[in-house]
This record gives sequence, structure tokens and C-alpha cells, in this order.
Amino acid sequence: MGIFKKIGNALKKTRDAFNRKIDALLSHGEVDDELFDDLTDILISCDIGVKASMEIVEELRDECHKRKVRKADGVKILLKEIIEGYFEDAPQIEIEYPAIITIIGVNGVGKTTTIGKLANYFKNQKKTVTLVAGDTFRAAASSQLNEWATRTKTRIIKHAEGADAGAVVFDGIASAKANNTDVLLVDTAGRLHTKTNLMAELQKIEKIIDREYPQAHKYNFIVLDATTGQNALSQISAFDEYCKIDGIILTKLDGTAKGGVIISIEKEYKKPVVFVGTGEKVDDLDKFNPKEFVDGLY
Repeated sequence: MGIFKKIGNALKKTRDAFNRKIDALLSHGEVDDELFDDLTDILISCDIGVKASMEIVEELRDECHKRKVRKADGVKILLKEIIEGYFEDAPQIEIEYPAIITIIGVNGVGKTTTIGKLANYFKNQKKTVTLVAGDTFRAAASSQLNEWATRTKTRIIKHAEGADAGAVVFDGIASAKANNTDVLLVDTAGRLHTKTNLMAELQKIEKIIDREYPQAHKYNFIVLDATTGQNALSQISAFDEYCKIDGIILTKLDGTAKGGVIISIEKEYKKPVVFVGTGEKVDDLDKFNPKEFVDGLY
């Protein structure tokens, strides 16, 4: 299955909700203030967010006035153009090698599974990969990651449960340097921003990476659960205070009608979505493509 079709399929619930509501609104035919007010409510209900929705509709209102759009069927076309424009201006990431990718986020978003899928993705790109079991806090986290290492035929560096996470990362870096590994994927414990000791651990890991492998290209990717919609967004700013977030991996896109949250992420946080989860299989993690996402909404 092609990437476009996979993303299109994953967006089915979002697309159905988005189009059903907008088409029902635009069936009235006339462009007036009431239409724009109702459209704002619809965008908010599709998890695009209050701020982003208001700004989108305000820009849409201005464009309709400039272009003298009088009929509602022209509004949908302009709306797509505006959303596409946000993604054109948003930063994008092209991963350079050797790369150290640290995966962070709260409990339950699917970090370890995402790392397994990332290992598969990079191996399909003909890159060598090593996993680092840096989550020494959660019981069985190392075992779970080890299962993914076995499944993807990937090397793994791990210590005993309760070990110092920084020490595991130190050994992982040593292994990556000795073996000229292209990608080092670092798992970390799930944490809330209120857990200051665990947030400090992230800073410690970052310092070890900077000190031990300064020539590597370093990326901090936060994993967010798409099914939580707008509730996931506060996690970006909370984690960004402790370690700079370079990009976002959005999981479970196929299981929600809240895919509009991607627009909020790009518009409000200026953080690129790098990968999206499009299913439960090991190869159901795809590089995010903004054009395919916008096309998939329509």
C-alpha cells in the first residue's frame, strides 16, 4: 500500500467528521457572518483548536472579501488553500546521520512501540540501528523493548531494572561509535512535567549525549496520542521547558476523528510532525507529508 493511501485511510474518521460538518454548513449556499461563526465552531469541534480555528476563519473571511467569493462552494476551496499555506511555512526535518533520537512523552502514548516501528522504518531505509533501553523506571520496559529488538533484528543496549538511565545511554553511545551505527534510538521513562526528578533525568541524558557524541545529529521527538486531541498539546510546551522538542510523532491517527490536532501543532507550536502512526503493524509508521495530510482531509 502506498504512503498516500495509508495516510488517507488513517484519516478516514477525521475526514468523515470534517467533511460531513463542513458540507452540511456550506449547503446553505450564501457567505455571511453566520457562516463564518458556524465554521469556527466546526473547526474547533474537529480538534483544530480555538486559537487556530479563529485565525483560520479570520483569514478565510478576508480572502473571501478580497476575491469576492459569494457562494459557499468557493469557501471550501479557499479553506484548503489556507491550511496548505500553514504547512508550507512550518519547519520540516530531514534526519542527518549519525543520528541520536531520544523519544520522550507521558505514560501510555506508545513510546516503546513507536521505537520498534522506527527501528523497522530506518532499517528499511538501509540504516543500521541500535536501541537503548533508557526506561529503567517502568517494570518490564526493557523486556518490551527487547521484544521489538528481536522482532526487527536490531541491536539493543540495556541494563537491569532500576539502573541509572544515563549509564545506559552512555553505553549505547559507546556502542554506536564503535560500530559506526547510523541511528541510535533512546527510549526514556514516561513522565509528567510535575515529576521533577524524571524531567531532570532528561536533562542529564541530553548532557551525556552532548558530551560523549558531539558530532552526532541529535533529535528529541515527543510522542503524542492523537486520540486525546487538544489535550495532548500542553505536553509539548511542558517538555520543551526541560529539553528542546525538535519534532513530534503522532500515534493512533487511524483510531480517531481528532486528526485536526496536527493543524494546531503546526500553527501554534511551530513544531514539525515528523512521523504518524497509521495502524498497528510494524510498518504502520510513516514519514509525515503535509500535502498528503491536507489532501487526506478532503
